[in-house]
Amino acid sequence: MGTKHLIATFWAPFCAFLAKSYQKRRVLLIGSLLGSVGASLLMVLVPPLDRDRPCNGSHSVTVTVLPPGVALTVNVTSTPEPASNRPAGGPRRPAQRSTGVAGADGFRGRPGESGRESVSHLPGYSLGSVHGARTTSGVLHPTSSGVAGTPGAAAFSVVSTAVPLHAGGTALASPANQSAAKGNAQALDLSLEGLRWTFLLSLGSLVFWELLSAPLEQVADDSLYEYLDFVDATDRYRSLWLWRLLGTSAGVCGIAALVGKLDCLLVTKGPRGVVHFYGYALVSTVALLVSTAFPVPLCRRREPSYRTGKALSLVGSDARLILLALTVLLIGAATSAVQNFLFWHMKDHGSSELVMGFSVALGLLGEILLHPFKTPLLRKLSKVGTVGLGLGCLAGQLLYYSFLWSWWSVLPVQIFSAISHGALWWAVGASIEDLATPGTERPLHAMFRGHFYGGGASLGSFVGGFVGMRFGLAVLYQACCVVLWLWLALFLSIRPRLPRERKINYSKLLAVEASDTSDSEQGTERDWLVKAMRDEPSD
Repeated sequence: MGTKHLIATFWAPFCAFLAKSYQKRRVLLIGSLLGSVGASLLMVLVPPLDRDRPCNGSHSVTVTVLPPGVALTVNVTSTPEPASNRPAGGPRRPAQRSTGVAGADGFRGRPGESGRESVSHLPGYSLGSVHGARTTSGVLHPTSSGVAGTPGAAAFSVVSTAVPLHAGGTALASPANQSAAKGNAQALDLSLEGLRWTFLLSLGSLVFWELLSAPLEQVADDSLYEYLDFVDATDRYRSLWLWRLLGTSAGVCGIAALVGKLDCLLVTKGPRGVVHFYGYALVSTVALLVSTAFPVPLCRRREPSYRTGKALSLVGSDARLILLALTVLLIGAATSAVQNFLFWHMKDHGSSELVMGFSVALGLLGEILLHPFKTPLLRKLSKVGTVGLGLGCLAGQLLYYSFLWSWWSVLPVQIFSAISHGALWWAVGASIEDLATPGTERPLHAMFRGHFYGGGASLGSFVGGFVGMRFGLAVLYQACCVVLWLWLALFLSIRPRLPRERKINYSKLLAVEASDTSDSEQGTERDWLVKAMRDEPSD
């Protein structure tokens, strides 16, 4: 994900610039959509590690015990409980996906927990010992509730048993034991090699996919804005955000509803989630047909090519824009922790994909409902206050995510995404418009959305992956919360002390020029530029 955001940050503006310079926007739109269809289907061809994927809803767990030089592998397959024995909307809580080290019994647990506690999350099993090995070597046995013909029935088979050990824990030296240990080491090497190839193929497919699809949104957005500007209808551009949110809500809920029903029906030995890629290819094909009629202005007056450079120099010369850019960078880093890992965190607590999609749609719906209060909110709290409110709300959400306890517990807090995302970006956009000079509004918006936010998301993905792997997702969310609270305190203490520049009041200036006979000077005396221009002697 860090690589994906990094490519989009720099590749998309470059392609958009080339397409505009050579008048090839429609070619880029069609080529990007057509290439995205093929690139998304490449992900389906990546060979999965778990080729024997059960499609009847059963769960397969493989536990490997690795004493010194000896390996014990236990394969466990359990059938799911019926819906009547589960809470509505999600399955029982699965085994924890943890990043701790393996305990003495060989089972991986969370930091501070033994392997026995980690295995106890599996319903219908208890931890026992292996005959012929140390009593600390664990194996799964069906409990009394796991008998045949009842919910949670299970069967396990020992693929390779551990050899007898001395009291000190060392394996008996014999040719047979050495041969078994060598075979287990070779099997482990093959497993790691398969994991490495799966990762490299997935990364390569994702990079190719992003190179094709990254310029699509910016090129379409610029083309539509320039077309509306050409027909003097730029006021309609501000209402397009509603259709974007509605389309995203329908997409996440629709694909999540289809995955559970069609995933195993389409591919029984492919990677999980192939319906996501097929759905993306289908929607991209529909968009490809629409792109032939998409408004792309050809006869457009030439704009200065230095506006992006001028916007960048403006950011470097204004302390308020620098502070706002650093804030957006941190927002991107914190948001990446939610986008990359929240679904995994929900999956650990039994959430289905439908619940995940509904959680996203709930946040977007809250943003739509809050939009009528956008102007009063910015007027009463000011832009700085709204940014502070959004940062505080985002920090609170991250802290809440670290304490999830059930499959549904993420839903109540998602409504606050209306503030942590919607209101926060409203305030950022209003601040950019207030600080921008004429002609740099759109370049500044693109720079903050693309470079600063995208760069923060890339950095947050790399750092978040490391923290999540070493310390767990709960610690990752808590760390992001602390960083945001510290930056919020720094932001609110620095922002009021930054110098303010007086802006030209063009409305008052035009009013003065239109009514030279007016005797009222009440409105003009408040503006220093208007007063200076009226006192200046005429030629």
